Amino acid sequence: MSEDKIGGEKAILEERRKKLESLRDKGVAYANSFRPKNSANEIHKLYGETSKDDLAEKNIKNISIAGRIVLKRVMGNASFATLRDASGDIQIYVTKNNIDESVYDDFKTWDLGDIVGVSGSLFRTKTDELTIEVWDLEMITKSLRPMPEKFKGLTDVEARYRQRYLDLMTNTQTKEIFIKRTRIIDSARKKMNERGYLEVETPMMHPLAGGAVARPFVTQHNALGRDLYLRIAPELYLKRLLVGGFDKVYEINRSFRNEGLSTKHNPEFTMMEWYEAYATMQNQMDLTKDIIVNAAKAIDCGERIQWDELEIDLGKFSQEKLSDLVLSYNKDLSKKDLNDRSALEKYFKGLGKETDKSWGTGRLLLEIFEETVEERLVNPTFVTEYPVEVSPLSRRNPDNPDFADRFELFIGGKEFANGFCELNDPDDQASRFEAQVAAKDSGDKEAMDFDKDYITALEHGMPPAVGVGLGIDRLVMLLTNQSSIRDVLLFPQLKN
Repeated sequence: MSEDKIGGEKAILEERRKKLESLRDKGVAYANSFRPKNSANEIHKLYGETSKDDLAEKNIKNISIAGRIVLKRVMGNASFATLRDASGDIQIYVTKNNIDESVYDDFKTWDLGDIVGVSGSLFRTKTDELTIEVWDLEMITKSLRPMPEKFKGLTDVEARYRQRYLDLMTNTQTKEIFIKRTRIIDSARKKMNERGYLEVETPMMHPLAGGAVARPFVTQHNALGRDLYLRIAPELYLKRLLVGGFDKVYEINRSFRNEGLSTKHNPEFTMMEWYEAYATMQNQMDLTKDIIVNAAKAIDCGERIQWDELEIDLGKFSQEKLSDLVLSYNKDLSKKDLNDRSALEKYFKGLGKETDKSWGTGRLLLEIFEETVEERLVNPTFVTEYPVEVSPLSRRNPDNPDFADRFELFIGGKEFANGFCELNDPDDQASRFEAQVAAKDSGDKEAMDFDKDYITALEHGMPPAVGVGLGIDRLVMLLTNQSSIRDVLLFPQLKN
């Protein structure tokens, strides 16, 4: 920031503090007695189509609203200003013919950003703008710092994230994104409740790192004198509820993964995860589709949507096997190669990528898929039959035990959901936990711990079930056409 700008802001702050001191002297600083009866949006909805003559005939009085001054035009004995509340903007007309002259003189000194309360009647100006003619006016909160410039707004992208309150204050498009986010989540919750699912809450601090393959955050519990892990996923706790007798459960949860920052990843994120006993993969894919299509309807964005440069049709969901997609997009690979570790390793290295000696054919197959196929799946595509090696909590396919009954949903080249038939064989699960522990001992920081209590729970018997995790942040990005996850999180994590 330039010295001139710093000096200018310092002068503004000093001037506004003097005004605040004057308010303190009068005993009216930071008032808390004004109670608005109306909102800007409500007034426009009720009277936005009412003509000037009809407004005059109806003589609508007792309108009261509180909001921030975002525009002001002082013209001698009468002035106009625009107030912004949580719902929108409305113009006010202030004249010393209607209010005490001293109050009007004070109003002329009030600044953009000040929060005020007004009461009055409705009329239309010569330019036909719906306006409140003010009969009572009071200062509620004095703004000490200036708002961003009206026409430039908060143009610095990083400042928008670090000072989201200024972004919301000045950018109605930003506010609309977060209103839509809430509607999308409400739509998903409504769909689950309609299907008879029970919404639950599970711990966010876990004694063991598990529920997904990811690097955890570690925290210290002083009273217990032990490390705990911020939740990677709620999976193992939700499945304990299936053991306990609930058949359909879901949680809209905050999860944490100790990964890098990017336009696609934030270390703290929101998922909706659900489990249904005796379900099939197909009906859970159908439910996942319904949730997404209904969310699109909830914010009126339609089925054909734009996401960055991609045109996506939510009316065209498809289903493909992972191995078929790899063969389709990698013509130099044969079906026989998919079971040959050395062939897959050679091919992956030919793509300019490094491999790890701990990777088996399943991991190599997945790596090739992610490198060559994933970003090409533009319209919604359910990818099925993942290798068991990369699916440590999934049930094996009875016809091909090297593969799991699992699906992932891709839209616009990005993963949106992960679902699978849950592994309920405690011995099989124990052996997979042991493999994860071995991987962790070999240096894999994303591998899971051995959860002995979860094995004990499975030994009591868990019904066959399908579970799904759906990324809420990414769904909001898709439906609001945002390319960065930071634009759909109110307060994203940022570097210093």
